[in-house]
Amino acid sequence: MPVQPELNVQPDPGDDASLVARIARADHRAFEALMRRHNGKLFRVARAILREDAEAEDALQDAYLDAYRHIGEFRGGSSLSTWLTRIVVNHALMRLRKQRRDRTVVPINADDHDPETEVRDEKAESPAGAALRSELRQLLERRIDDLPLSFRTVFVMREVDEMTVEETAAALGIPSSTVRTRLFRARALLRESLARDVDNATLDVFGFAGERCDRIVASVLTKL
Repeated sequence: MPVQPELNVQPDPGDDASLVARIARADHRAFEALMRRHNGKLFRVARAILREDAEAEDALQDAYLDAYRHIGEFRGGSSLSTWLTRIVVNHALMRLRKQRRDRTVVPINADDHDPETEVRDEKAESPAGAALRSELRQLLERRIDDLPLSFRTVFVMREVDEMTVEETAAALGIPSSTVRTRLFRARALLRESLARDVDNATLDVFGFAGERCDRIVASVLTKL
């Protein structure tokens, strides 16, 4: 009886502790597994700080290289996710300072008086529905970008990445009470800005001028 070929199934990379041990032995496959496991959340954290996709990608890559070089320093006092998030935050802030070297940069743990999601639908969407969802997502992303740095970072970590209050506080080096306050204020600011967008858009809802008006008038005149 011929031997059946083995299926090309990727092995389970294991938990974070085993990944760290393998990475410490220069196992690049383990490091790839770690990156793929944390990529989405860490990118969004960097993106929240830098507000530019390309800059966030560069910051994330620098953070990964830094994490790889210092993986032996991870002692498990916090979760690996929190440790990586702190590194990403630091690299994103360093990049932000380079961008704004001639301006005052608001630190991530500054006082709260600083001057400065996508809903899943498992059902198939029509092209018009997909376009509307995309426009709403882009609008929300723009309004999140408009939030002060300290607020938008907490908002993305809590609401988008679904990190706990304690994880967010540990990653940013701020008290849990500050995380709750910033999230509350971020939500309030978002509600206000989105409400203004809705008010402005309401003026154009079911617009009548233009072709529709001309068509109705012409039709009535023809019938007369």
